[in-house]
Amino acid sequence: MIERKRRVTVFVLVVLVVVVAAGAYGWSEYSRSRDAQTTASDVDLAPADAPITGERIVFRSTAPGDLYGRVAAVAADDPGGPRSVAPVACDRIDTTGDQSVCLRTDRGIVTTFEAQLLDADWQVIQTWPLPGIPSRTRLSPDGSLIATTSFVTGHSYATTGFSTETVIHSAGGDDYGNIEEFTLLENGAEIAPVDRNMWGVTFVDDTTFYATTQSRALGHTWLVEGDLEARTLSVVRDGVECPSLSPDGSRIAFKKDVDDGSGVHWSIAVLDLASGEETVLDEERNVDDQVEWLDDDTLLYGLPRDDEPGVSDVWAVPAAGGAPKVLIPEAWSPAVVRS
Repeated sequence: MIERKRRVTVFVLVVLVVVVAAGAYGWSEYSRSRDAQTTASDVDLAPADAPITGERIVFRSTAPGDLYGRVAAVAADDPGGPRSVAPVACDRIDTTGDQSVCLRTDRGIVTTFEAQLLDADWQVIQTWPLPGIPSRTRLSPDGSLIATTSFVTGHSYATTGFSTETVIHSAGGDDYGNIEEFTLLENGAEIAPVDRNMWGVTFVDDTTFYATTQSRALGHTWLVEGDLEARTLSVVRDGVECPSLSPDGSRIAFKKDVDDGSGVHWSIAVLDLASGEETVLDEERNVDDQVEWLDDDTLLYGLPRDDEPGVSDVWAVPAAGGAPKVLIPEAWSPAVVRS
C-alpha cells in the first residue's frame, strides 16, 4: 500500500513537472512571438502622408517585426526602395488599385479563414468565409470578378490527397459557385473524372478564365479554359499548374513539374497560346507559387528563405529566359498595379 502511494506521488510530481514545463515553453513561445511582432521591422518606409501610387507592386510583407503580414507597396520602377504599408494584414493579396482581395487567417480561440474585398482606402466592402487555409486569389482585369482557392484538407499541392475549393463570384455579389461543378470537356466531349481539384484561376475578361484541373485517378493536370456563362471547362493542355495570363494575352506562365521520379519539382514555364511552344525558364529552385507578370517581359514569384522560417522574397526572371534575381526582399504574393 505504501509502495502504491509512493508511485502515485511520483507520477503526480512527474505530471506537474511536465505541465509546468509545457506552460513555460508555451509562455516563452507566446512572448517570443509577441516580441517579434512588436519589434520595429528593419525596412525603409515611404512617408505616411505620401503613400506610393501610380505603377506599383503590392505584396505581403514578410519583414520580421511589426510589419509582418501587412500589405505593402513599392514603386514599379524602384522595387528595392521604400515601401508604403497599408493598415491590413493578408495571407494572399491581389489588387487592381481601385480594389483589392485579401485572404486572411483569423487566429482566435478557433482559427477561421476569410476573404475580404477592400476599396482603394482599404475599407471592407464585402467579407465571406473560406473553408480552409488560403491558397490563391485573383481579380479580373477590371476588378468585377473574384476567384479564391482554399485548401479544404492538406497544406500543399505536393500533398497526396489534398483537396481544394475554388469559387468565383462578382464584386456585385453574384455567386458562380465552386468551379469544380462546371462541365469538363476534352475536344468537345464531356469527361467526368471520379476525382477533381481546381485551382489557380487567371482571368481573360468578365466571362473567360484559365485554371488548373487535376485528376489523380486519370493522371492528368490540365490547363482548362473556363466559360462562366456556359459553365464549362475546356481542356487546353496537359501538365500545367497555376496559370498566369500575360498582360498582352498571348502567353501563359505556369509552374511545371520537371521531376522524372516520384517526387515533385516545379520549374517556371511559359506557353505561347498561338503556337503552342513551351519554354522552361532558368529557375532551378522549386517554385510553389502562382507567378505574376510585371510586364510582358518579366515574371514575379515568391520564394521562401531556407535559413529564415516565415521570411520570403519576391524574385524576377525574364520571360524569354535569363538569370533570376531578387526584386523585393522580405515580400510575398506580388500583384502589379498598372496605370
